Amino acid sequence: MASLLHESQIAWARPYSTDYPAGEAHDLETQLKKRIEGEVRFDDGSRALYATDGSNYLQVPIGVVVPKSIEDVIATVAECRRHRAPLLARGGGTSLAGQCCNVAVVLDFTKYLNQLIDLDPVGKTARVQPGIVLDWLRTEAERHHLTFGPDPSTHNHNTLGGMIGNNSCGTHSVMAGKTEENVLELDVLTYDGLRMRVGATRDDEFERIVEAGGRRGEIYAGLRRIADRYGNQIRARFPNIPRRVSGYNLPDLLPENGFNVARALVGTECTCAVTLEATIRLVWSPPGRSLVVLGYPDIYKAGDHVPEILKFKPVACEAIDALLVENMKIKGLHPRDLKLLPNGRGWLLVEFGGEDRQDADNQARRLMDSLKKHRDAPEMKLYDDPGEERLVWDIRESGLGATAWVPGQPATWEGWEDSAVHPDKIGPYLRELCELYEKHGYEGALYGHFGQGCIHTRITFDLLTAGGIANYRAFMDDATSLVVKYGGSLSGEHGDGQSKAEFLPKMYGPEI
Repeated sequence: MASLLHESQIAWARPYSTDYPAGEAHDLETQLKKRIEGEVRFDDGSRALYATDGSNYLQVPIGVVVPKSIEDVIATVAECRRHRAPLLARGGGTSLAGQCCNVAVVLDFTKYLNQLIDLDPVGKTARVQPGIVLDWLRTEAERHHLTFGPDPSTHNHNTLGGMIGNNSCGTHSVMAGKTEENVLELDVLTYDGLRMRVGATRDDEFERIVEAGGRRGEIYAGLRRIADRYGNQIRARFPNIPRRVSGYNLPDLLPENGFNVARALVGTECTCAVTLEATIRLVWSPPGRSLVVLGYPDIYKAGDHVPEILKFKPVACEAIDALLVENMKIKGLHPRDLKLLPNGRGWLLVEFGGEDRQDADNQARRLMDSLKKHRDAPEMKLYDDPGEERLVWDIRESGLGATAWVPGQPATWEGWEDSAVHPDKIGPYLRELCELYEKHGYEGALYGHFGQGCIHTRITFDLLTAGGIANYRAFMDDATSLVVKYGGSLSGEHGDGQSKAEFLPKMYGPEI
């Protein structure tokens, strides 16, 4: 891919190896303490705290900076550039593919740069700082029957900055799309110190930016060259599925998509710029909700029925399988709540939203009436108690916790935990995926956002022995080939990070 910079311009941007020199780190710490008002934490304890995230990785950072202001961020980036230190902006630390840990200076926005700057209920937009927790925003938006559509299960502590870096999704992205589709503008800072506000770009605006020259003009011209040179490959190779999260959002640079630089930056995992502020889209939050749970003989049959269910336009369509439920029983999670599920060994949790409860219930009953006509109709239960509904949702949100470190069972790990295919292909894909489990001697509960074709799982990888790691590598080769065969995405939610990025050429080819 054509570089946006000439060779002479990027020499300073190359960081040291993973063994960042201790003397250089000390000098960087000293300069940062002189220049910024925020906290500079290069002590061993702080570095240890930020050495892990929600993934399999442990990498000790050079140091941690907790900025109090945008000026602190700008100064920190400048000092990192001067000392050739890698930089990593971190949200709530919930990343599952290793995006939140690295040998870098970690920027943590959560303590100070966490404000809701503005909420416009008429225009249905909000301006936020990157450290704001999703639920803080949603609480304020709900006062106006609005919400930010993407809602990962970590919504009570993940941040908007992290969601932008990761292109996060969640249960209700069925009704609102990925984070990418809900970002209007970004205020960003590049590693070489350029601050700019980006979004969709009209042709006349693009011409003005390029004609003005400077670093911004150079970047925009370079991005346009990418779109022009690789446009046909981008159109052909990027899967047209709801949960294509892997790779950069290059389709957003195409002319038919408005040359939207903000959306193109969503999901870049802090490899291109640091987000200082975001203007985001809010959507209507239906005040009336109804939940119907469908019980199937197995998770494959549940997957087969998803296309039929989506015709009724639910606001959520989630899945859990029998192994996940068994794990919950072993761990004593929600023992009484599990009795709320209808009979089955694979379940779909289908939520409808309306102007009021009756409206939502009517939508749910229309689905149930249609499914009853099928020979293989599932067991069905429509809940009329909001408290019971919340308990059922708690079961689904406990998915990751239920499958991690089950007593008496082999340890399970991330690594292939969020692949995605088109919803029409869930059943066949799951059957072949489980054949791979058997081939490699693995086991893993299946759950996830079936309404958008995203499959969650934790697998019994052996990551502690040489033979186990070799088997893991062989499985990843097979699994990535399988999802590409189905026209899917390596990642449907958690991003590529360190665990999947090496396999991106399978999806996009060597040039892209």
